[in-house]
Amino acid sequence: MKGIILPLPKGADLLDFQTASEQIARSLGARKGFAISKLFKIKPRQPIGPVLQASHFYKNGNTAMKALTKSTRSIKPAEVEKKWHLIDAEGLVPGRLAVLAANLLRGKHKPSFTPHVDCGDHVIIINADKVKFTGNKMTGKTYYKHTGHPGGIKETTPAKVLEGRFPERVMEKAIQRMIPRGPLGRAQMKALHLYNGTEHPHDGQQPTVIDVASINRKNKAAA
Repeated sequence: MKGIILPLPKGADLLDFQTASEQIARSLGARKGFAISKLFKIKPRQPIGPVLQASHFYKNGNTAMKALTKSTRSIKPAEVEKKWHLIDAEGLVPGRLAVLAANLLRGKHKPSFTPHVDCGDHVIIINADKVKFTGNKMTGKTYYKHTGHPGGIKETTPAKVLEGRFPERVMEKAIQRMIPRGPLGRAQMKALHLYNGTEHPHDGQQPTVIDVASINRKNKAAA
C-alpha cells in the first residue's frame, strides 16, 4: 500500500482524526462516512500530529494491525563470532573484575545477545594470583564448602587460597557464581582462561587488551 500523506492546512496546529480518517477511507475506495477510526477502535476527534500517513496501518482480514512492527531476533549458534580479550588482574578488585569477565563470557556486551545461546567471548586473565581485596576481606571473608558427609563443612579465607596451590580459584569461583547454572553456564566457563603469571599460550588469537583499572578508579584497590 502506498502511503497517503495528509499535511495540515496552514495555520492549523492539529488535524481532526475523524475528518482525516474519512479522507483516507475514501481514498482507499470505502463508502462515504466510513472512517478508519472504526477499524482501530479509536475515539473520534482524537488529535494527531502534523502528518497522518495511511501506510502506517494495514488490514489483515478482519483485523487491523500496525504495519511497522519491530521484533527482537535471536542469534543462532552458527552465527556467533567469538573474540578474545586479555585482562591483567594485578591489583584489581576481584568482585569488580568478575562482573566484567562474566558479562564478556555471556555476551551481554553485544547487541545480538541471546540468553539461551553461548554468544560470549573468550576471556584471558593473567596475574590472577595478584588480585587485591578491599578492607579486611582478605582475612575476614569466609569461603564455605561441604564434603557431602555429616559434619563435613569446610571453611577457608581468600588469604589462604591465594597462598595455596591454586590461587586462581579465587577469581574462578567469583566468576562462576555470576554465570547461569546448567549446560550453558558450563560451556561459557570453558571460555575463561586463568593464569597466575604473565605468560599465556594464546598469543596466536591476538587478544584485545582491556585496561580494567582505567574504566573506573574503584576497580583497582588502593595500595
